[in-house]
Amino acid sequence: MDISVIVPLYNEAESLPELEAWIARVMKENKFSYEVLFINDGSTDESWEVIKKLSEKNPCVKGVCFRRNYGKSPALNTGFSHAKGDVVITMDADLQDSPDEIPELYRMITEDKYDLVSGWKQKRYDPLSKTIPTKLFNATARKVSGIKNLHDFNCGLKAYRNKVVKCIEVYGDMHRYIPYLAKNAGFNHIGEKVVQHQARKYGKTKFGLDRFVNGYLDLMTLWFTNKFGGKPMHFFGLLGSLMFIIGLIAVMIVGGMKLYNMYSGHDYILVTDSPYFYLSLVMMLLGTQLFLAGFIGELIARNSHRRNDYEIEEELNVDNE
Repeated sequence: MDISVIVPLYNEAESLPELEAWIARVMKENKFSYEVLFINDGSTDESWEVIKKLSEKNPCVKGVCFRRNYGKSPALNTGFSHAKGDVVITMDADLQDSPDEIPELYRMITEDKYDLVSGWKQKRYDPLSKTIPTKLFNATARKVSGIKNLHDFNCGLKAYRNKVVKCIEVYGDMHRYIPYLAKNAGFNHIGEKVVQHQARKYGKTKFGLDRFVNGYLDLMTLWFTNKFGGKPMHFFGLLGSLMFIIGLIAVMIVGGMKLYNMYSGHDYILVTDSPYFYLSLVMMLLGTQLFLAGFIGELIARNSHRRNDYEIEEELNVDNE
C-alpha cells in the first residue's frame, strides 16, 4: 500500500464527507493505493455515524472510535499503530489542511528520502491571538530541539516513512513535538514544505490558549527526559553535590568567622544566631535530597526492562540467537 492517511477528529461530522471525497479524488488522480484512518476521539456529535456510512461506500475508509475524549496525541498514536502504508500522512479533519498537498509530500518521502516532512502554514487564516503565540512557541521549539529548519512544529499536515511512526510513541500532548521525537529516535532527515492553509469552514477550533502554556511545559519535559532520562544521576547528582558543597563551605565560613572574632577579642554572635547558618543547612539538606533523587533514579533506570532497547537500522551477518 502506498499511503495511509490518518485523520484524528473530535466533533467534525460536517466536514468529514467533503474531506473524504477530496482525499479520494486526489488518490484516484495520482493512482495511489491508500487507506484513510479516521480516529474518532470520543466525539459527541454524529461523527462516528458519518464515518461508518463513508466506510460502507468506500472500503478504503477505516475508523477507530474512542469511548471518550483522550486528546490528539493518543488518537495519532493509535493511527500510527494501525497504519500500513509505505508513507503515512497526518492531517486535521477541519478542512484547513489540503489533501492536494499529498502527492508532493509522498514524493519528498519516496524520492528525496526524507524521514519526515512537516507542513509550514506560511500564510495563516488565524487571529493574531493565535498567530503571535504560535511564532514564539515555534522559535522556542527550534532552539530547544535543535531542528533549525522547521517553522511550524504544530502543523497537523505531516508525512512520514512508515518506519518512523512505528518507532516513536506519541503520548500526552506530545503531538506538537513529533519531529523532535523522531529526531530523538535517530531519524534526522527532517524536511519542511510550505502548505496551503485554509479558513475553517465548519464548526470552531477545539484548542484554547492554554495549549501554549502546556506546550512549553511538555517541551521542557521532552528535553529533560531525552537528555537525562537514562542517566538521572548526571543531573540530580551533580546539582545536589554542588549545593551540598556550597552549603558546607558556607557553614565552615560562618563557624570560622565566629572563632576568629572570639579569639581576636572582637564582638561575635553565636553560630545559631546567624541566618547564614540556617541557609547553609538548607543548602546541604537540599543537596543531599537531590543526590538521593538521582541515586534512586539510577536504580529505577538500571532495573527498567527497556534500558538496553536500541533502535537498529540494519544488521549484516549478525547472529541474533
